[in-house]
Amino acid sequence: MDIDFDFHSFQLRIRKFILSKWKSVPLIDRWILSELISPLVFAIAAFTVVSLSVGVMFDLVRKIVELGLPVGIALKVLFLSLPGFLVLSFPMAMLMASLLAYSRLSANSELKALRSLGVNTKRIIAPALILSILMTGLTFVFNDIIVPVSNRNAEVILKTALGRSISTEKGNDIIYSRFGRIIDNTKANQSRNGLTQLFYAREFRDNQMQEVTVLDFSRYGYTQMLVANSAFWNERQAKWEFINGRIVTLSSNGSTTTAQFDRYLYPLGTAPKKIAKLPKDANDMTVLEALRAKKLYSEAGNIKEARRMKVRIHEKFTLPMACLVFGLIGSSLGAKPNARTSRSQGFGISVVLILFYYLLSFSFSSLGVKGTLAPFLAAWSPVFICLLGGGMLLKQASR
Repeated sequence: MDIDFDFHSFQLRIRKFILSKWKSVPLIDRWILSELISPLVFAIAAFTVVSLSVGVMFDLVRKIVELGLPVGIALKVLFLSLPGFLVLSFPMAMLMASLLAYSRLSANSELKALRSLGVNTKRIIAPALILSILMTGLTFVFNDIIVPVSNRNAEVILKTALGRSISTEKGNDIIYSRFGRIIDNTKANQSRNGLTQLFYAREFRDNQMQEVTVLDFSRYGYTQMLVANSAFWNERQAKWEFINGRIVTLSSNGSTTTAQFDRYLYPLGTAPKKIAKLPKDANDMTVLEALRAKKLYSEAGNIKEARRMKVRIHEKFTLPMACLVFGLIGSSLGAKPNARTSRSQGFGISVVLILFYYLLSFSFSSLGVKGTLAPFLAAWSPVFICLLGGGMLLKQASR
């Protein structure tokens, strides 16, 4: 009884604390925030249901019908896939909620009444920007902590239910390219930079690579191909140990030599193993995993992959920032004098703006991966451009 009483008292104290903090917020902010919450919840639900249905639900229904996937497992996978779609829904919902809320207040002349009292437009949209910042933080937490774990668990549960082999340490189609100095014996041991090794494994399971192929270009005029059934990292020798395979050496004069082996040690480093443990899709990585991948590619001299990971790391932060961008644009559009936007119109306008923003982001991201733009500019330029556009809309709404 004492425990129940103490817990109940604790709940009451927490509730009183929250209410006191809420009441300390200025009345105008409480009023506008209350107007924003309802359309925000509606928009999150609407966008999540639509994207989840298209992205996962239809595929799960097909697996239930064609492959006999149990309905209970399908529901678990659907639930675990939910955070990934919520991350996409948060920015879009922020745009629609701010647009609808401020349009309704403007249509009812409530914003006009505030302006007549001397409240400027920047002060009016301040609650929407504060809510946008909170949604930005929530989106980052979801995207960096919850989504990678939930996506991996969903994949494990689905593959296990379908009878496919699964392991805590796994990977498919592992490709690792190493760049360094290529020795040219024909020119007094001169060397140049280039691709020295290309490592490929069909699968990584239980600490072993399966069906491995290594191409060695480290000596000018010679190409060495190593093919093995399996390979593992030998800690004692600090080398890769290949099992049951052959080595084929091609020289520049056209001669070929082949040697069979049961075991063969090859110096390459642990990078292929580390890369195999990382998620295949950079979007499923945490920031720390993406930084680790970038370091691996940089150490291997793979500039292109390292640059791609730099862009993805910046995008881990720019994706949540879309909440702030859309919050500014939506509230500025809605706060225009005599703005009247219904839910259907708000949804249509939101879709158009969202398509424009993500098309802009995709274009700049591609330029960053290609190397035309620096990774920072490639990831952040759409945010800066749209914030500038939002600032111009806010200036027009303030007239």
